[in-house]
Amino acid sequence: MHGSHGRSLIVDVTTGQSESRALDEDLLRQYVGGVGLGTALLNELVTSDSLQNPLHASAPLLFVFSPLVGSPLTTSAKFAVVAQSPLTGRINDSLASSHFAISGKKTGYDAICLVGRADVPSVVVIEPTRVRVEPAHDLWGSTIPETEAKLKSRYGSSYRAAVIGPAGEHGVRYATISHDGRHAGRGGHGAVLGSKNIKAVLVRGDTPTSYAHPEELVTCARQLSRDSLGPATAKYRELGTVANLLVFNRLGVLPTRNFQASEFEGTEQIAPEALATSKVRSSCAACTIGCEHIFPHPSKSGGVRMEYENLYALGPMCGISDPEVVLQASSLCDELGMDTISAGATIAFAMECAERGLISETELQFGNGGALLDVLQQIGRREGLGNLLAEGSRLASIQIGQESHRFAPHVKGLEIPGYEPRALQTMALGFAVGTRGADHNRSGAYQVDFSTETSRLDPTHAMVEQAIEFENESAMMDSLILCKFIRGVFQDKWAEMARMLSLVTGWDVSPAELPATAARVVTARKLFNVRAGWTPAEDTLPDRFFELQLPSGPSAGAVLSRERLDELKRTYNLLRNWSADGYPPQDDSPTVQSDSSRSP
Repeated sequence: MHGSHGRSLIVDVTTGQSESRALDEDLLRQYVGGVGLGTALLNELVTSDSLQNPLHASAPLLFVFSPLVGSPLTTSAKFAVVAQSPLTGRINDSLASSHFAISGKKTGYDAICLVGRADVPSVVVIEPTRVRVEPAHDLWGSTIPETEAKLKSRYGSSYRAAVIGPAGEHGVRYATISHDGRHAGRGGHGAVLGSKNIKAVLVRGDTPTSYAHPEELVTCARQLSRDSLGPATAKYRELGTVANLLVFNRLGVLPTRNFQASEFEGTEQIAPEALATSKVRSSCAACTIGCEHIFPHPSKSGGVRMEYENLYALGPMCGISDPEVVLQASSLCDELGMDTISAGATIAFAMECAERGLISETELQFGNGGALLDVLQQIGRREGLGNLLAEGSRLASIQIGQESHRFAPHVKGLEIPGYEPRALQTMALGFAVGTRGADHNRSGAYQVDFSTETSRLDPTHAMVEQAIEFENESAMMDSLILCKFIRGVFQDKWAEMARMLSLVTGWDVSPAELPATAARVVTARKLFNVRAGWTPAEDTLPDRFFELQLPSGPSAGAVLSRERLDELKRTYNLLRNWSADGYPPQDDSPTVQSDSSRSP
């Protein structure tokens, strides 16, 4: 088998025993890898107990690679983490780029699954011929940088580690799994790993895969690398995603003070130029683009990686315009291992609750940078108010009550990223129907709204079709796995992705096959959610977006119509060949056939 090993590994961290299981080639072709294969395997491995409680010992946590991982294709050194989210109760898949992906695949497996719960704080060490669970009491309580340094000293630089920080240990429902300073970030995978008493997963591999057409693959990779340095990625390479802040503010789509406004008067103070007079660019593993921008800050010797979503959530969302505070807050999230979007949005929700007198936290006010930093520390260790906010905005609003759920900024429990739904109404649909919850990286519908040929306040049937096209594109790129920043590089995306997959695997993949594969992945995600208790009532947004018009700026007066959103959802569901209210046919469920054998 080219591009894949055709094996998965199941590790029971309670007993330390593991099983190697064969993966059928038909299954790999139907779901490819990454989030696609992870979704199929999660549907197989989930138990009735874990469906009721994502932090149950039996809950599977999957690290999944793809045929392209380890190939010379730029941006392909990525892996997916797939599990049921403790924040939403629904399927959750996170992606990240790092050398962990390359080393993990070289262990000889296309997917690694952890189940069970260790008796004591431990690490899992996976090599091609050996799997072990080792005690690691001394690592518990360490920040992510401290943990990575201790692991490197103990095991050496030939091992790559995915680790959790204090937030994962304390079950913060939006804790991340981190590696090489990057995060598999949203939905709480760090809490799942922490619930298993596992501080880190280390991998070391020496088992590469072969490629069906290696010479043609190298030629394709060189061309893709050259194209990736062209104008299509210039914005990310030269400016980074932080440049979105000023653009979104100018368009009136920048969420501000818990979605009470869509423009922020302090954007100039925290624009990229204000964050630092100098910054350095960096690249993920096996990437030619180099879109990461690292800003110097005394709180972190290596500087702070800053993306638009960090900047939005810890800046305008909380009314913060002090660049030093925003950088320090982002650094704290990195150290503690927390998703910046959920952390910032949940704190912004709490700030509004305090503003309304629903909670007695007089210091927790919009614009109070000191309070933001204090609460982040409390959340990471579940102390004081942090114990409540570690639950996320949805569960916190249930405890606070007093109608606070009407402005808790989430969909299905996942906090809304930095796109104003009232002013980007195709994106509002994408948030509402997203199987993961509100997520711009899984939907991509904002591309429809930002087009000069559409009206972002009046989505049409054709715009729903486009939203589905972008959602399918995202599902395929997340299964291959490729960075979405190279979307603009493709002249014919389906044909070019099909060619890459064919050159690696030897399959005769046509451009028409991949959209069908992507739709299969989206449907499999939805079917998992149905098993977990999903109902059509979940596919909506908070009441605020239907009741409060945007007060000022280019989007002044914009508000969502419930009836219009219902109409868009019906169109979306029928175009997906689901029922009008969103139920897929049950016979579309993925089937996994495998044999198993004990590994040493």
